[in-house]
Amino acid sequence: MSNIHVVPAGGCWAVQHASGKNRKSYSTQEAAIAAGNALAQEQKVELLIHGRDGRIRARSAFGGDASDVAG
Repeated sequence: MSNIHVVPAGGCWAVQHASGKNRKSYSTQEAAIAAGNALAQEQKVELLIHGRDGRIRARSAFGGDASDVAG
């Protein structure tokens, strides 16, 4: 399974797999993070939250080895 990303998408925010597939848009970053959290927990993968500049600003691990997650 691939990790889940919350990324800027024009004037909205999107939740997508690392592969770029299954992308879904949300009007706010908060809504996208909530949906991304639920999806990452369900799939037991990592959630990576990107800022408007595209850089990763936060990450959470659900399942696997949490020691692999950089703070």
